[in-house]
Amino acid sequence: VWYLSFSQEMGPPRIQVLRMVMASWVNILILVQLRKNKNVYEPHFSPTQNKTSFLESPSPCLWKTVPLLAVSFATCCAVPGVALLTWGVNPLTGALGLFNIFLYTCCYTPLKRVSIANTWVGAVVGAIPPVMGWTAATGSLDAGACLLGGILYSWQFPHFNALSWGLREDYSRGGYCMMSVTHPALCRRVALRHCLALLAMCAAAPALDVTTWTFPVIALPINLYISYLGFRFYRDADRKSSRKLFFCSLWHLPLLLLLMLTCKRRVGEEGAGAPQS
Repeated sequence: VWYLSFSQEMGPPRIQVLRMVMASWVNILILVQLRKNKNVYEPHFSPTQNKTSFLESPSPCLWKTVPLLAVSFATCCAVPGVALLTWGVNPLTGALGLFNIFLYTCCYTPLKRVSIANTWVGAVVGAIPPVMGWTAATGSLDAGACLLGGILYSWQFPHFNALSWGLREDYSRGGYCMMSVTHPALCRRVALRHCLALLAMCAAAPALDVTTWTFPVIALPINLYISYLGFRFYRDADRKSSRKLFFCSLWHLPLLLLLMLTCKRRVGEEGAGAPQS
């Protein structure tokens, strides 16, 4: 929700704080709702993976619930969450939240056992929250919102493809259609391609009046580094290179966004063209 910091005008400070707290709480509700629905769709498949084997533990687990309770709890989170975003923030942000719930529960989760297209759909799901932050602050869906969403979209491919490379056996046993299992060469190519896409989008940020021209310059070293690791992963195709790329992605994104926030266009700066709320 700190993407709200990119806004030019958000009204009185108390209103700003209220909207930020509300958006934060609603995002938590939506995340809980998505996690609950996942366990309704995949109650028999997740335990076959080591990373989710704790679900079979005899100890009490928050997520180990009967389907009816899971759906009920998810609904109790989703309905007020979307309602608060719609009437407490703006209808556009509420619509994006509702669309993301639909995309995750009705498209992404079922697709994981059908097609590798699930990775692209899942990347859209991950890209929508920062777009919601922008629309909450500005009330519009413009180039800046698309840029933030695009950065999150592309970042997820080196992040997830590198992670899934080391979990290929788990995904295969679970019957999941992942690039790392069914199309390993494509998995590496896509990861490298989106590492390079991050370079292009950072260069586009000042042209779209989202940041100053300082941003693509100071972000260049970390973008080149993740691109280098993406190339190593593409070339070597081993667990060592995939782990390096994955762990790099963990610090790359927060650092990149911090640099972006530091170099954002200020109110009154020449060329600042962010929409007004």
